[in-house]
Amino acid sequence: MVGNARSIRGVSADREFDIVLFGASGFVGRLCAEYLATAATPEARIALAGRSSSRLAAVKDALGPAAAAWPVLVADTGDADAMSDLAKRTRVVATTVGPYRLYGRSLAQACATEGTHYADLSGEVLFMRESIDSFDEAAQASGARIVHSCGFDSIPSDLGVLLLHEAVAADGEGTLGETTFVVRALRGGVSGGTIASLKSTLDAARSDGRLAQLLLDPYALSPDRDQEPRLTSEQDMTRPERDDELDMWLAPFVMGRINTRVVRRSNALADWAYGREFRYREVMGFSSGPLGAVQAGGLAAGIGALELGLSTGPVRSVLDKVLPSPGQGPGKRMRERGFFRIDIHTRTSTGARYVCQVAAKGDPGYKATAVMFGQAGLCLAFDSDALPKRAGVLTPATAMGDVLVARLRAAGQTFDVQRIS
Repeated sequence: MVGNARSIRGVSADREFDIVLFGASGFVGRLCAEYLATAATPEARIALAGRSSSRLAAVKDALGPAAAAWPVLVADTGDADAMSDLAKRTRVVATTVGPYRLYGRSLAQACATEGTHYADLSGEVLFMRESIDSFDEAAQASGARIVHSCGFDSIPSDLGVLLLHEAVAADGEGTLGETTFVVRALRGGVSGGTIASLKSTLDAARSDGRLAQLLLDPYALSPDRDQEPRLTSEQDMTRPERDDELDMWLAPFVMGRINTRVVRRSNALADWAYGREFRYREVMGFSSGPLGAVQAGGLAAGIGALELGLSTGPVRSVLDKVLPSPGQGPGKRMRERGFFRIDIHTRTSTGARYVCQVAAKGDPGYKATAVMFGQAGLCLAFDSDALPKRAGVLTPATAMGDVLVARLRAAGQTFDVQRIS
């Protein structure tokens, strides 16, 4: 169990609750509630919140004695007053209710206004951009840390690159240059909530050309777009390619379109400490031979076909019959058998090479994410004095950084940096 000694200073120290888990009766929310019931100390004041008291009560009952004292709070995202009241009562809100662009705005706004730390699992670039534009100033004024993407989107990416930067700086090897996040192994499923978020984003882009262009911008989440480095194209990979230095075939990684934006925002918020020539991409890695080429080509084609299908009315109707609906997701056996292993390679401005391995057991988007999300909530609630002295709409690296890394390592996840040349 990771410790969570109470901070007597910091934002919201005198609130009724330490953490309110909002959306606790949803598919991912239940998994996060189960994790908190095992990971939080008995002194942690946790409440379960959502729209249905009966469903929340059922979740609470299933958690057993560890959650016996956890209150159930009924609130709806459509009620701005209820969201404000919820934010006022707790030090941290951890929300799993998406698609966030449809259902997350009022809660994020309430937390930014009331000085309440906030964490979510958003993989929605459009929502995060709107949050930055609308709530960053208020959150800085109130002292709130508004932290999006606190799961498999985008903690392995964001914290892994941070650790590379720290190792390179400590060795005096300059700054990060070409940096490639490679998924080497992954087993997991997909939930209806993830599909719903993807469809919501595609619908918004299809209806508004400006939003479509924003999604294509590699610096879509930058705090100051005009200050970003003028590098050659950093557009997301759409076709397979062979990388001779890594000695493998590469294909697009579907989550790279979110994670890369988050990592670049971290660099900008840190005054481009990773480097002005920092170039970052995320890919799936396959073997260097003919089979790897076929696998990479097949994956690239499959991702393109899925996005095209979800953007086309008649095809979407067919896909809706076979893809999971909101509230559905991989079963317990699949969640337990899942895993991921990621290698993040970088070549520094001095020519040195490093790699950060990030790995965990459990389905990446569900069991492993429940650990990441739960520890992020505990970190925001109990480690305030040790966290970077920042407020506003942040990233996992800029809001929690090494403190969250330590928690995740203690919880059994791997974050390991090595110099390779």
